[in-house]
Amino acid sequence: MKHFLLLLCCCCSIRLAAQTVTYETAAKKAQAAFDQAISSMREYKPKDAVKYLQEAVKFQPKFADAYGQLGLTYVEMKQYAQALEAFKQLQTLDPDGIRRVRLANARALAGNGMFTEALAMVNAFIANAKNPVPAAEQLKKNMEFAVKTKPVPFQPQNLGDNINSPDPEYFPSLTIDGKTLIYTRRVNGKNEDFFISTRDSSLQWQPAKNMGEPVNTSFNEGAQNISQDGQMLVFTGCDFPEGRGSCDIYYSIKTPEGWQMPKNVGPGVNTRDWESQPCLSPDKQSLYFVRQTPDASSDIFVSHRTPEGQWGRAERLGPTINTPGRETTPFLHADGQTLFFASDGHPGYGGLDIFYSRRQPDGSWGTPVNLGYPINTIEEEGSLVVSSDGKTAYFASDRSDSRGSLDIYSFELYEAARPLPTLYVKGFVYDAKTNKRLTAAMELMDLSTKLTIATIRSDENGDYLVPLPTGKDYAFNVNRKGYLFYSDNFSLKEAKGDQPFEKNIPLQPLEANAVVVLRNIFFATKEYALQPASTTELDKLVALLKDNPAMQVEIGGHTDNVGSDADNQVLSENRARSVVQYLVEHGIAANRLKAKGFGKTKPIDTNDTEAGRAQNRRTELKVISI
Repeated sequence: MKHFLLLLCCCCSIRLAAQTVTYETAAKKAQAAFDQAISSMREYKPKDAVKYLQEAVKFQPKFADAYGQLGLTYVEMKQYAQALEAFKQLQTLDPDGIRRVRLANARALAGNGMFTEALAMVNAFIANAKNPVPAAEQLKKNMEFAVKTKPVPFQPQNLGDNINSPDPEYFPSLTIDGKTLIYTRRVNGKNEDFFISTRDSSLQWQPAKNMGEPVNTSFNEGAQNISQDGQMLVFTGCDFPEGRGSCDIYYSIKTPEGWQMPKNVGPGVNTRDWESQPCLSPDKQSLYFVRQTPDASSDIFVSHRTPEGQWGRAERLGPTINTPGRETTPFLHADGQTLFFASDGHPGYGGLDIFYSRRQPDGSWGTPVNLGYPINTIEEEGSLVVSSDGKTAYFASDRSDSRGSLDIYSFELYEAARPLPTLYVKGFVYDAKTNKRLTAAMELMDLSTKLTIATIRSDENGDYLVPLPTGKDYAFNVNRKGYLFYSDNFSLKEAKGDQPFEKNIPLQPLEANAVVVLRNIFFATKEYALQPASTTELDKLVALLKDNPAMQVEIGGHTDNVGSDADNQVLSENRARSVVQYLVEHGIAANRLKAKGFGKTKPIDTNDTEAGRAQNRRTELKVISI
């Protein structure tokens, strides 16, 4: 506003040609209206100022000073189309006077997406300025970036009255199934509370409800993120009695009885500095957030959960993501590979722009890409989240069809910026003998790169949910001490549809005669040489045998009924021997291992379908003794 008042003084000093009307030559009624407009601006009441300036030009139609001030006021209000109209009137009345407001005029052009014209205007301003003007230099830099880009598709839709209200709504977050939306509302313009809405069978959002205690309190909480499985909420709490700084990050766990009392996530994340805007990774093992520090404006940090369940010491994401400017509102998509965030330090249109970065094969983050205009504008953008299918984005905006302030909107994200569509597997883990639900460690690994995509634990009820980005093949392993590990695989390279996988997982107690299928050991058709993708599973088996040094096992090979009985018998024996050979080469004593081929004699499914035959072609581990 101080900057605006300097422009205001410049405008007051404009001297116009004789045929136009200046403040000095205007009628008294027009002068009085102009004076009231100036007073309103000094009192931070731009809407009142517009009203008085419109009265002034009504009294005095050629009042150039009033049109100049009206254009400046509209720029201050970010009503750029109206600002351009006012500046056009000023240009018509006094071509020389428009030079005095070139910088504001350039901003109005930029606000309307007229980047080439804005660049020409700001260049003209800089060429005639007696001293450097930082705001002009920054606008020039932004416009030089903008003129090199092309607009992207963008048709935002207001989520409607069931979600939005006259109060501000912002920071939307979604569960992976797209059925639960949680966001922040500033109730009566004062206290921030969390609201929740669910989708019905027709995919319509139901009327949002206040989440209530213990998550919502009389203190200031906001900027929340719901975990992909809907079981954990992380959020910002400011000035809490147990806080470590002005704003800390807290979490709450959902139980059958409701949400638990929120807890501070601890010293690994929270400091005396300002921490806010948390986002959980899909497996809930990493926490991304924003911290303001004395040595930087604001940066994105990440903390990883330790084996003991605590949050480790947070670290900056690094210079690929963070800049000397501001980085805010991180959101890691359900694919675990695409990070969206806002920044004013990377090349952009002005203010905070939204960017995305892809995780590289080595685990680092790739060069951020600006989402483009008109998703990004010369204003402040941020707080973007994307649904699991990668197509629908949600954000907060105060567009012309808002219910009164910031509202939640959705739009279809253009294809080049979409994350990987992500399905998921869910179910529960249980003891195969007693049916008791179990807590277990679960690991999802990309078979091609051997990189771990997700590491989670089933909860106290045995329930779990693991995201599965499409376009990849995965190994899925479940482990619990005292049990044989369980393995499965999911081939999603050509996945179609959006239905999740449901799989309840029986774990076999570690005892004699226990049997488990090693589903991630692969052979080519009619071959017995181990394929490279098998090493993930085989290494798990090596670890199991080393952890249980007295255990002796039988590796059994099985085939379907295609081909002769003799050929299938030989093939199954050779495949079992290949596994045993790998184990011996990796430190397991040969006298603990037995290879046995069963050919087609022990099917576990029909041989009448390809799916059934695939189940019958398998490698099994049987415990001989402990």
